[in-house]
Amino acid sequence: MLPVYDISTSQGLTDYQQRLDRLRATASAFSEQAQTVSAILKDVQAHGDDAVVKYMRKWTNPNFTADRIKVTAGELDAAAKLLTGGLRDAIKRSIQNVKAYQEHALPTDLASVTIHGAELGMRFTPMASAGMCVPGGAAVLCSTLIMLAVPAMVAGIDPAAISVINPPPTRVGDEPAGDISPIVLGTCHMLGIKNVYRIGGAQGVAALAYGTQTVKPIDIIAGPGNVFVQLAKAQVAGVCGTDGGFYGPSEIVTVADKSANPAYIASDLIAQAEHNPGKCFLIAWSKAVIENIIAQVQNQMAQRTRSQFIAKALDIESCGVLVADEDQAVQVANNIAAEHVNLAVADPDALFKRITNGGEFFLGDQTPVAAGDYYAGPSHCLPTGTTARFASGISVYTFLKRSGTVTYPQGMSQQTIDDIALLAQAEGLDAHANSALIRQK
Repeated sequence: MLPVYDISTSQGLTDYQQRLDRLRATASAFSEQAQTVSAILKDVQAHGDDAVVKYMRKWTNPNFTADRIKVTAGELDAAAKLLTGGLRDAIKRSIQNVKAYQEHALPTDLASVTIHGAELGMRFTPMASAGMCVPGGAAVLCSTLIMLAVPAMVAGIDPAAISVINPPPTRVGDEPAGDISPIVLGTCHMLGIKNVYRIGGAQGVAALAYGTQTVKPIDIIAGPGNVFVQLAKAQVAGVCGTDGGFYGPSEIVTVADKSANPAYIASDLIAQAEHNPGKCFLIAWSKAVIENIIAQVQNQMAQRTRSQFIAKALDIESCGVLVADEDQAVQVANNIAAEHVNLAVADPDALFKRITNGGEFFLGDQTPVAAGDYYAGPSHCLPTGTTARFASGISVYTFLKRSGTVTYPQGMSQQTIDDIALLAQAEGLDAHANSALIRQK
């Protein structure tokens, strides 16, 4: 069950710090996992489909073959026909909500400003293609597909230029091999996405970055995944663009006071722990508040189908943090810099102004993180491992390039020419200086 650390004591502070250090270590570029990823990337770059198949056989299905890499148009059509009724309508409304929010956030080209005779502006243009990492396994994450693809499409990327990697569940023993969920495939069809590949892991990222005999190379890779996926994205940066985030195992920080409904908060913690692994941090300046929430966690646990995973995540990856007061709660929340920050306090707006690190904020105990996961509008692909200190979640901005524009409609003034020449000469670049001086009238 959720351990509780009173960080006003040295022992409690030490135990809490160990949990925080473990959280930060997931994004390390010098770990053993990073070395494994590097070898996989080189192998896929050199050997294409053969290397992808090798790693899919090693970790997913020993009978995987190259002809299984790409999902066929017929398979997408068949999945779309299975997606009917209320679920299809719910997916459609989720797409509409995300689209409306991203269109609201879509930037327009800046109006030009004139400075010393130069008309200066900024233009936004979409990238030509994008690859989306949609985690596979036991969970069916059609929501992640929506949260990645819709911002890209609003940015201006053609659905035909979007590629999706989504691995099938890992084969266990002699059980028949599983396949990508028809719900995910049906959602791809609804979005107009045709390039869908049943691969994942570092090998999937490598295939998107370098291209293979089957997989088209793309301009930017975006999306969540395990530590191997995130480290692979970091290592291919430069070969292609990446989302710039570390979107790893899910996590939540909840700051709660006595006004919070313990049952609501317990349900949010359990929901994040369900991700296996999920990391949950409960911060309060009242021991009674923490105890009441933990009691609710114990009451609700038995009702959940993934209770064994939830229990493990709460015991090993998570903790309650008893702080002295609201000021210390703010400090701890900013240090954890979590993917999701739930402010279940009497005045969430006031506390929100003080907490600056978080991928997405949920204000008040009436606002579950699941609303952001599935439906509200902002993407649920968010920075983890304390990287919300400097990183942001997926949005329409992820898929746009910014280009400055400079025009001297009347030519450069003598002062401008002289200043450019002086600066260039100070750097020892006389050709730069001459390119300004030659334009003297």
